[in-house]
Amino acid sequence: MALFTNQATLTYNDNVINSNIVTGEIVQVLTVTKNALSNTYERDKAITYIINIVNSSDTEFTGLTVTDNLGAYAFNTTTLVPLTYVAGSVRYFIKGDLQQQPTVTASSPLTITGITVPANGNATVVYSATVNEFAPLDGEARITNTVSVNGGGLSSPVTAEETVTLEAGPLLSITKAVCPLSVPENGSLTYTFVIRNNGFTEATAADNLVIRDTFDPILNITGVTLGGTALTPTTDYTYNAETGEFATVAGAVTVPAATYVRDAVTGAYNVTPGATVLTVTGTI
Repeated sequence: MALFTNQATLTYNDNVINSNIVTGEIVQVLTVTKNALSNTYERDKAITYIINIVNSSDTEFTGLTVTDNLGAYAFNTTTLVPLTYVAGSVRYFIKGDLQQQPTVTASSPLTITGITVPANGNATVVYSATVNEFAPLDGEARITNTVSVNGGGLSSPVTAEETVTLEAGPLLSITKAVCPLSVPENGSLTYTFVIRNNGFTEATAADNLVIRDTFDPILNITGVTLGGTALTPTTDYTYNAETGEFATVAGAVTVPAATYVRDAVTGAYNVTPGATVLTVTGTI
């Protein structure tokens, strides 16, 4: 809501008479909300944002511009932007109907032009942005970005913001390799499993991490190690020599948290994932 005041003057015979001051109010008929499809963020993962603009008046708004600062924040003497707009991801709906893709005139801040909101209706703008190397990882890490709608006869911009926080738990992935690639009958081979943690929380025994595999051809296991330390059958893992089904015991495998270093000049975060290596060696 915006208040306005003004006053008239009357002049005659070198006299100046002021009127009373009148006060009015411009009622805001356009509102905007912003929501992220995820409450948390991860490095290099995309976040989808939904901007909903509602027009409660009997007059259509045309020529609106939607601007998103993509979470920009101050660092030293510069400004860092922790989100990168995903090119071509913007979608524009009027009353739920998909419209022609609007024009993106800038990517940082993200600027989308040519938005129309019908009388007593709504328009929705959807787009995605990827978490980049400037996204906060320390302290109470969060990204708060603000969207602004202006133009089209608005007396002042209409804004909304959304905050997402850093994913708190372990973020695990697994890769598998075999060596050698060619092995003779009754020959020996080793399967290597690398479990990486891109999260900043250790995967502990309480997380009940289990690695399962079915070896085909069936493997005559001669040794299993975790981080170079031999594991004990039954206590640390199980194996069915008839079916080839292998599984670590829940909680036997843990993975350290990722670590990071922040460049004091650029503000970029360099992340090193935590990792644990499991090897299974045997003959076929």
